[in-house]
Amino acid sequence: MVAGGACEWVQAATLAAMGTPSWLTAQTIVSVVVLIAVVHVILIVVAYLIYFERKISAYIQDRIGPNRVGFDFGLPQLKFLKGMLGLGQPLADGLKFMLKEDYVPNRVDKILFTLAPAIIIVPALIGFIVIPWGGVWMCPTFKIPIIGWIIQGGPVHITGAHINIGIVYLLAVGSLGVYGVTLGGYASNNKFSFLGGMRATAQMISYEIPLGLALLAVLLQLGTMLPHGIILHQTQAGWMIFSQPLACLIFFIAIMAEANRAPFDNAEAEQELVGGYHTEYSSMRFALFFLAEYAHMVTSSAFLVLIFFGGYTMSFLPFVPELPLLSPEDTGLLAVLAKFSVFIFKIVLVICFMMVIRWTIPRLRYDQIMTSAWQTVIPVSLLLVVANSVLVYMGRTGPLELLGANAVVTVLAIVLSRVLAMGSENKKIPLYGSRYSPMPGEKVVTRPVDRVALEDRPVQGTRSV
Repeated sequence: MVAGGACEWVQAATLAAMGTPSWLTAQTIVSVVVLIAVVHVILIVVAYLIYFERKISAYIQDRIGPNRVGFDFGLPQLKFLKGMLGLGQPLADGLKFMLKEDYVPNRVDKILFTLAPAIIIVPALIGFIVIPWGGVWMCPTFKIPIIGWIIQGGPVHITGAHINIGIVYLLAVGSLGVYGVTLGGYASNNKFSFLGGMRATAQMISYEIPLGLALLAVLLQLGTMLPHGIILHQTQAGWMIFSQPLACLIFFIAIMAEANRAPFDNAEAEQELVGGYHTEYSSMRFALFFLAEYAHMVTSSAFLVLIFFGGYTMSFLPFVPELPLLSPEDTGLLAVLAKFSVFIFKIVLVICFMMVIRWTIPRLRYDQIMTSAWQTVIPVSLLLVVANSVLVYMGRTGPLELLGANAVVTVLAIVLSRVLAMGSENKKIPLYGSRYSPMPGEKVVTRPVDRVALEDRPVQGTRSV
């Protein structure tokens, strides 16, 4: 340790003698470049996720979706860019939001009304900092032109911040998004917006508990909170989804509830709350709420891929060989680009699955969402943490033992749900004289009696029309 510290001191002194600041390292420069690059990549991905959402919903509903807007901008010289499967639709949507009137209703809290969209999108755009997008890169020693500073090379992590509490940082930042929703609903001076903000607050707080418990169950096995260490563990023991499928399911449900995605989108239920917490917003203020939802989906999906789907690796089982350029030992620049592409590809797949769920499963009632959290998801996640704690204490942390524990917890939860069924379904209250509770001797007729209404072919039927 003393020798290592002495070497670091000599290296720092040498760099200082050459005029290079001691804090300016290759890791610092790479982290800044990664932050700038990934922010722009996420913004582009968010724009085209909206396009994917519209196309997926169109395919599910037997429609075509966006297919007209290209990149010709109405210019004859760019006629060959017209159409292009509607790939210019996100640009047109962005221009529409920027050119719309930014209307602020009377009697709103103008300061909070303006801050709420920023407060909700900032956590979504800073949570990705600790994600190890491209593994490790062996950076060569190089000299900064003009200034003449020499940057010492070596292994650097392709991430915004290589810190040992990366998972805690992600949880802390992800929980900040609820403040933007709450302030947006409160500052709008609208009862529907206020109810939407209250719903979102209670829902997010409720589902943060199983999210943290499912993550704790996994971290007990991993023994590290360093994001890159989690990926290294999965290269040796296989993806966590195969040893912790129940934790993965709970985690996925929780991140969908945290992002207010269907079937958990009761904070903006049009049938009940007009538009929810963003009812009074328009123009780019509303667009920021819209973009924040997809940015939260990107960050939470990156979190899910990091924990359960091996990050940038493609070898999902220990005995399956890794593809070229995707092994942690590959530290070239081409390997970094390949790992980053694989990470983004997995994130997009997870988000597309969320979109399929949105357009397949109907929205749950608010009481069903809260009941499922406190009476089902939270108790099951607690059982899972206890089971994993016992296995870790006994030293039985193999994939088969953990998979068996997940299976036992699932069966136990199903049995207990049948035994402890609380019967919370809504029961019809009999209304005397109604069609469901007729008076004694009354014959209830609900079908039409008019002959035209009963005729299958009214035009060619028994009565002239």
